[in-house]
Amino acid sequence: MIPRHLVIGVAIMLTVALGMSVYVWHMRGRVRQAESSASTAPVAPPVSGPTEQVTLYVAYDDPGVIRAQSARIPLPAGRQQRAQELLRALLDLYLGPSSPHPLATGAEIRDVYLVEPGLAVIDTNASFADGHRSGVLVEELTVASLVQTLAANVPGITRVKILVDGKSRDTLAGHADLSNFYDVSQVNQMAAQLLNQ
Repeated sequence: MIPRHLVIGVAIMLTVALGMSVYVWHMRGRVRQAESSASTAPVAPPVSGPTEQVTLYVAYDDPGVIRAQSARIPLPAGRQQRAQELLRALLDLYLGPSSPHPLATGAEIRDVYLVEPGLAVIDTNASFADGHRSGVLVEELTVASLVQTLAANVPGITRVKILVDGKSRDTLAGHADLSNFYDVSQVNQMAAQLLNQ
């Protein structure tokens, strides 16, 4: 005959195991629901201001080049807000269905800061860097595209720093160095080699 305390112990363990299974099943459902609601990007308010002709420097992966592309986008009056909208317009191209340089879903420019004469700081979100494809050319195309677009449309920028979620990071996805400042003239030279108009 099985001792009574052993039967009670096994019954308690089975009850706990059953309760944990129900809890895990419930939490899985909540995680799936949270993931589906988190994947929808927040809708930004419409930009107020007149539309202006700008030049976006668009990266094309297949030939490995950057091409200047004209666009008409609404731009606010403030210099810093203009810089943000320029880079957001560039990212909208990259996040589109027929993108020549696809970026990870959810990648965005959080902010652009013009902190001192000549210095611009681009703050991206974690999805921008964490989901970026790894490779020397692909990463350099992204950096050159951002820097060129900003420097061509916002006069006076000579250096650019790229942050991820407000923090410095060693590399974009293993190759492009994000720990230092990018000198616009050096990026111009690199972009000139990649530029195919």
